[in-house]
Amino acid sequence: MLKRFISYYKPVRIIFITDMICAFAVAVCDLFYPMITRNIINNYVPNQQFQLMTKWLIVLAAIYILKFGLNYYITYYGHIMGVKMQANMRKDIFEHLQDLPFVFFDENKTGSLSSRIINDLMDISELAHHGPEDLFISVVLLIGSFIMLSLINLPLSLIVFSVIPLLIIVAMKLRIKMEDAFMETRVTIGEVNATIENSISGIRVSKAFSNKENELEKFNKNNSKFQEARRKAYKVMAEFHVGSTFIMDILNIVVLSAGAVFFFLGIINFGDFAAFLLYIGIFLNPIKKLVNFVEQYQSGKSGFKRFIEIMDKEIEKDEPDAEDIYNVKGKISFKDVSFAYDDNTQVLKDITFDIEAGKTVAFVGPSGGGKTTLCHLIPRFYEIEDGSISIDNIDIRKFTRRSLRKNIGIVQQEVFLFTGTIFDNIQCGKFDASREEVYEAAKNANIHDFIMSLPEGYDTYIGERGVKLSGGQKQRISIARVFLKNPPILILDEATSALDNATELLIQKALEKLSKGRTTVVVAHRLSTIKNADEIIILTDQGIQEKGRHHELLKKKGIYSDLYKAQFIS
Repeated sequence: MLKRFISYYKPVRIIFITDMICAFAVAVCDLFYPMITRNIINNYVPNQQFQLMTKWLIVLAAIYILKFGLNYYITYYGHIMGVKMQANMRKDIFEHLQDLPFVFFDENKTGSLSSRIINDLMDISELAHHGPEDLFISVVLLIGSFIMLSLINLPLSLIVFSVIPLLIIVAMKLRIKMEDAFMETRVTIGEVNATIENSISGIRVSKAFSNKENELEKFNKNNSKFQEARRKAYKVMAEFHVGSTFIMDILNIVVLSAGAVFFFLGIINFGDFAAFLLYIGIFLNPIKKLVNFVEQYQSGKSGFKRFIEIMDKEIEKDEPDAEDIYNVKGKISFKDVSFAYDDNTQVLKDITFDIEAGKTVAFVGPSGGGKTTLCHLIPRFYEIEDGSISIDNIDIRKFTRRSLRKNIGIVQQEVFLFTGTIFDNIQCGKFDASREEVYEAAKNANIHDFIMSLPEGYDTYIGERGVKLSGGQKQRISIARVFLKNPPILILDEATSALDNATELLIQKALEKLSKGRTTVVVAHRLSTIKNADEIIILTDQGIQEKGRHHELLKKKGIYSDLYKAQFIS
């Protein structure tokens, strides 16, 4: 883990090296003041060497001016370095998330993932900046102050440094407890963020059903967990800080007592005693830095562990011999395909069928039969357990996922629109499309006239997830995306089931135009929309039960006939 963390210093190594040099110089600067003070007290003042004293005071002022500049660089560029590292980590994790399979997002909450990308990486960047710097300065000051103290009086120095093993024991004893506490805190922060994200996204539903009390109860439950986790973390922190501070306070008494005894015995003079006390102050500063470093290290370490947990998740990988798919005709074949989301949930078993290029095949049947799952298998959103799926008689595993998905257009019942403008949301179907191409796609989707009626036209901001648009308007924008993409294979997953009759008719016309000349897979509950399909397949949790055209299935008086009668015969 440490090796992976250090790798993020490579792009900012020049800033890091310069920062460490500046930190070393600052530490050295701090070591001058007690020694100069000692000389002033022991020599310059008693011997009235005012010219020499003035010279060294000027030198001391110059040292502090240099220290001012060095501290500015450390504070400013050190944080810039941390931000750059944080940005690189955020880029890596975001890019990694793009390549993770659907099942990962099925199992992880959006708010929790956001917490890892934002909160965790913030703490990691603070550790990246302050950690090495504080550790380095502390080591330099501890070694430097020990050398200087030893030059004044070695026995007294050994008494002072005997306290370090006590601090190490305290730190080691509480290290594991701190790590566990910080990890629990991060998990609960993720849960709180997930609850907030979920509640805000569903605020309209919550208001519609007057669910304020229920939402508050869920939030308070997770918020209480967070408070308890923070309480445990702060308890360990308090034990660590109080223990280390107490040891340092006792050290002050020991130094003052021992120094006074040495002074009374004539072993050291007044100037040496004063310098010794000043060096003790320098000695305590790095110890305080080390105490803070332990806390910061545990916080950053727990954040980085959560970061690499995601980075170590297996991404979608193409087979070694996979190639891009070109000139797709659109024939789709399923042969003995089986799929389960987990060991206990078999969704599809031994499914076999063919869809000829350019034909429209509709899947109908009761909920839970696997219709949507089947659609998700064609672009390889999920991986099948057994059997094979092929396009143009070539197994889809022979194609790269990127090229496979470029040749498939999907229109779903639940439309997701990105925060931004109408133009941006249509253009995501083909990011290099011109405005004219976007306009043409919108016309084909029967949404152009509506867009032009808006004050800002295509530059209209649609709000988060298209909240300012109706369901039908959002659906037509999603259809325009597919028109723009212009794929040879089209998947329509209950694309009109949540719309009113007038809007459904408008969208159905757009879909019929979109389906022309393409291989089209339709999932539908409204059987009126699939009467003209080239083939209708009845899919249940028992597999494929019936196949045929609309009129053929009605004559069979089977499952399809019963579904049709239930919808149209009162």
